[in-house]
Amino acid sequence: MKSSVLAICLPLVTAVPCSPHVKPNEHVEAPSPFYFTSVFSVVARSEEVVDSNKPFTGGLQGAIGLYNFGINSQSNVICYNITLDGLRGNYQSPAKTATHIHEAAAGKSGPPRIAFPNPEGPESGRRSSIGCVKEPFVMGVKASDKDTGEGFHVLNSSKGNGLFDPQVYKPSLTT
Repeated sequence: MKSSVLAICLPLVTAVPCSPHVKPNEHVEAPSPFYFTSVFSVVARSEEVVDSNKPFTGGLQGAIGLYNFGINSQSNVICYNITLDGLRGNYQSPAKTATHIHEAAAGKSGPPRIAFPNPEGPESGRRSSIGCVKEPFVMGVKASDKDTGEGFHVLNSSKGNGLFDPQVYKPSLTT
């Protein structure tokens, strides 16, 4: 199994069996029910934010995102655990959601490929989104009359070539 880790690996899953022989607070570790061909963890800081017209926008000062991904390239599935801290305002994007992966190196702009549900949580507090998505990937953004997620395979993002960048979009704030 190929593992590419950029920062922190996805946490192992623990389970507590339903049995009269298990005491409260006694945990039994079990292997993960998921099989990943690659795992990635990315920390995104506000000073790394770019858009399609200029290199760096500066983002929302103090905001940070932690993106954990588990990829099963055989099943064309990507699981995600996305946590955002310090983000204010509502999400806004021409894509299906404002939370997605672009095919671009960090610090560059490129077409969106995989959309994730926008992280939920309190205004200016911790927001999170956890789950898995499977092909077909639909972005709601077209290039050359084709959705930018159409035909995309997670194997492209699991090669560890650094050409994929997770991003979350929000409206510009004047405060």
